[in-house]
Amino acid sequence: MESILFILIALLDIIAIVDVLRGGLSGAKKILWIVFIVITFGLGMFLYFLLGRPDQVQNN
Repeated sequence: MESILFILIALLDIIAIVDVLRGGLSGAKKILWIVFIVITFGLGMFLYFLLGRPDQVQNN
């Protein structure tokens, strides 16, 4: 059971890192978020999706 949870968190971390790289953050912020996601393993991904994502709303 723990290996499934580990794989799930690892996949979510990878998704978060790809989202950081494709997002509209500056280069330094991208690096900091990626390092934070990798170091904290799980917690960083959760905090990035909760707090770190730039707004995706476009003003027309």
